[in-house]
Amino acid sequence: MQVLVIGSGYVGLVAAACFAEAGHRILGVDVDAAKVATLSRGESPIFEPGLDELLVKHLASGALRFTTDLNAGIAEADAAFICVGTPQSEDGSADMKYVLAVAAQLGRAMALRAADAKPLIVVDKSTVPVGTAARVHAEIAAHTDRAFEVVSNPEFLREGSAILDFLEPDRVVVGCRTDHAETIMKGLYQSFLDRSGGKWFRMDPPSAELTKYAANAMLALRISFINEIANLAEAVGADVDHVKVAIGADHRIGPAFLNPGPGFGGSCFPKDLQALLKVGREQGQPLMTLAATVEANRHQKQVLLRKVKAHFGVQSGVPAPLKGRRFALWGLAFKADTDDIRESMALELIEGLVNLGAQVVVHDFAAMDAVRARIGDKVIYAATPLEACEGADALLIATEWAQYRQADLEAVGRALKSRRIFDGRNLFRPEAMEAQGWTYHSLGRRPVAAK
Repeated sequence: MQVLVIGSGYVGLVAAACFAEAGHRILGVDVDAAKVATLSRGESPIFEPGLDELLVKHLASGALRFTTDLNAGIAEADAAFICVGTPQSEDGSADMKYVLAVAAQLGRAMALRAADAKPLIVVDKSTVPVGTAARVHAEIAAHTDRAFEVVSNPEFLREGSAILDFLEPDRVVVGCRTDHAETIMKGLYQSFLDRSGGKWFRMDPPSAELTKYAANAMLALRISFINEIANLAEAVGADVDHVKVAIGADHRIGPAFLNPGPGFGGSCFPKDLQALLKVGREQGQPLMTLAATVEANRHQKQVLLRKVKAHFGVQSGVPAPLKGRRFALWGLAFKADTDDIRESMALELIEGLVNLGAQVVVHDFAAMDAVRARIGDKVIYAATPLEACEGADALLIATEWAQYRQADLEAVGRALKSRRIFDGRNLFRPEAMEAQGWTYHSLGRRPVAAK
């Protein structure tokens, strides 16, 4: 099929590359001429495992092209995917100006389609609030008399494994009104579903729009829940590792998203929860569990800073109580296998430590440039994890990169002033760490001596 993918951010690039991999002819459209030139050279502006390889492969095959001209492929297109940003507004709602601007452009470009052409399937792929399909339809219709249908097709991609998620989906959700729209959408996705055995869900557009928000809200709720159980486990002398395995064995609960950590971040969960809360308030349906989830996450993002302050006896009213202390921080991205630092706990941790007078030396495998652009020389940037530890009073771990789990801890111990780790990702076993002479702070687990 002939497909326009409008917007070359995270969702748009992954969709374009994966649809090309499925054998479709893809034209990626973006208003940023510099980005289009970069993409046309096969260089991705984002870090996502496997994406660069697909870009290079399908630019070479001719299945994938990029342009700034939305009109270039509209006449022959079977579908046009809207994949532009929906940033959070001041009131918490999703800002729809980019989506609606694209809708207007599509409406004007529709004049290039033959009067008897089959309806163009316009797909809302961006994460959008309930009712967006109707708004997009109205915007397009204001500019054209050509046939089209607006479909909601939410993405369920995890940063760091987005290519696999797209190529092997566990489900595809399509909100559409006609069999023609469903036929086009199945033609795009069927090979992925055949590969994964995933499920196909056709529903009305508002239900599809709500499904995306509900899915992210449920996952965020689970994260905040297990984080609070981990905090309670420490207080009562329990071990959250035992607890999570036992409750996860219940088929009604399952084991996914039950790993305690320093709170969720990224571009989706924080923004989507605020947008859903805003919709609930507007409809007179306050979502109280989600409001509590947001508050719990705000508290959890300070968990490592609280542990550091408790260990070093930080007291309120003491000026620069950590002055002269040096901390190594492993991990800046909000999760492993991405360079995304949006809502990253690491940034709040850095701010807290620096405000207490500490010096912070940071390392990350992908997000260093993004942090340098955000906060400049507020921290020291280390070329390797081991270099970050040289002369530090303690090591703090904020991101679960696999390479950190495999680190040579003996070399790390020699580099540090003292064998202290504050582990926000529970990468190591307390028993093993304490046997090797470490003072090891993790989440929700008892020290060996307390057992």
